[in-house]
Amino acid sequence: MLISPDSSAPYRDAASMRGLLQRIEAAVTRPWNIMEVCGGQTFTLTRYRLEELLPSEVKMLHGPGCPVCVTPAEVIDTAISIASRKEVILCSFGDMLRVPGTDGSLLRAKAAGADVRLLYSPVDAIKIARENPGREVVFLAIGFETTMPSYAVMVEKAAEAGIGNLSLLTSLYTVPAAVRAIKKDPDSRVDALLAAGHVCAVTGTAPYKALAAQLNMPVVVTGFEPADMLLGILRAVEMLERGESACVNAYRRVVKEEGNRVAQEAVSRVFSQAPAHWRGIGTIEGSGMVLRPGYEHFDARRRWKDVKPAVCLAESSPCIAGRIMRGLANPSDCVSFGCGCTPDNPLGAPMVSAEGVCAAHYRYR
Repeated sequence: MLISPDSSAPYRDAASMRGLLQRIEAAVTRPWNIMEVCGGQTFTLTRYRLEELLPSEVKMLHGPGCPVCVTPAEVIDTAISIASRKEVILCSFGDMLRVPGTDGSLLRAKAAGADVRLLYSPVDAIKIARENPGREVVFLAIGFETTMPSYAVMVEKAAEAGIGNLSLLTSLYTVPAAVRAIKKDPDSRVDALLAAGHVCAVTGTAPYKALAAQLNMPVVVTGFEPADMLLGILRAVEMLERGESACVNAYRRVVKEEGNRVAQEAVSRVFSQAPAHWRGIGTIEGSGMVLRPGYEHFDARRRWKDVKPAVCLAESSPCIAGRIMRGLANPSDCVSFGCGCTPDNPLGAPMVSAEGVCAAHYRYR
């Protein structure tokens, strides 16, 4: 049975997945490379060993969709430098504490005495700022379109409450700009894209319809369960075999064409587009989001002007994270994978988060 995008059938049902795999095998006639662009999708592919079940003609490439993985070393260095000040409480999500900078991590800074705190929601930083009026609270704000609305709400609530001791150190990215840069690389092997369903739940499908048209490439909005992934791959293979370039929503039970207008409006009020540096990839025009001029007093980089300026650093050797996230290599191609670089001792960011491609491959493959 082929699971429809709107079905309530179980999305891990073995018989359903066998049916999807059979349809993929029947549809494919030549080699194709399909990139999933979300760390959650990479995790599903690896945990359920889906890549090994696919026909040999279908190869999966793992894109730069894990925010922990693409946050550059210079942002971590800046965060560590700010956190080292006695008057600062630095907050972020748990995975960020272990991401390596040029020399060390926030976890190491915490062990050395810095007040670094793990939060589950950016809005919680407002409470900490209120409880500590004599200190500066800095939130390391990382992520893609899914987390931007929560940061926008945090900033607007802090502005309304007149909280002056709270700021954001931003490292925010938009997915379509990165996909365009990867696809236009002369070495690119990407034939089709699986777009992240939770991102599209916020943005809607319009950015990906434009992306499919600009790049002359199939794009499939895909969920995160095993059957969701196989359905997305099937739709991509079908379009590739027919020579079609379009955006198909294969996750309609969650993603609406218009997206979440409330979230979109909140983001547009607080943030604007800017160039951004991606770890292992480089600077991509229009791929980042920064605070608008009306909210510049919440910008940690402006507040801490004496912190050493960030520079675009190359990924530490021998890490090949950049090549992996551009779809040019696999984790197993790295000489340090599984020996010098492990989740307990990550040399590169993709080995830190559970959704990082290297960490997922290490755990499940």
